[in-house]
Amino acid sequence: MSQIADVASRFFVACEAGKGWEGCKAYCRPDATFASQAEPLADLKTLQQYADWMKGLMKMMPDGRYELRSFATDAERGNVTAYAVFSATHTGEGGPPPTGKSTRSDYVYSMEFDGNGKIRHMTKIWNSGWALRELGW
Repeated sequence: MSQIADVASRFFVACEAGKGWEGCKAYCRPDATFASQAEPLADLKTLQQYADWMKGLMKMMPDGRYELRSFATDAERGNVTAYAVFSATHTGEGGPPPTGKSTRSDYVYSMEFDGNGKIRHMTKIWNSGWALRELGW
């Protein structure tokens, strides 16, 4: 496994487990940026904000888990892409009142690396509207 693939894998696992920025920052530049067109994420501009958002999401959906479907490294362009399916049930506190409803959502992380093996930018592609409707939000 290449260095950036290893870093991307470790970041992905920590982020998806809801470790927040504290659990993810070792894999990222301190000023790493974030982008997504998904409505709940549109105002997040840093990877720190996104990692902490995931930490909050996992409090609302404590059974959250992912199924990794594809993990690809493009060494020439310095990026790693992960495609996964997230499944969870809204039973926890910290957001809208728990609905007890479940979701299963496809998403993609595209992680861009600097020349030193750290993530400098990540884009998340996610159909949030469909996922949120499933939850009754």
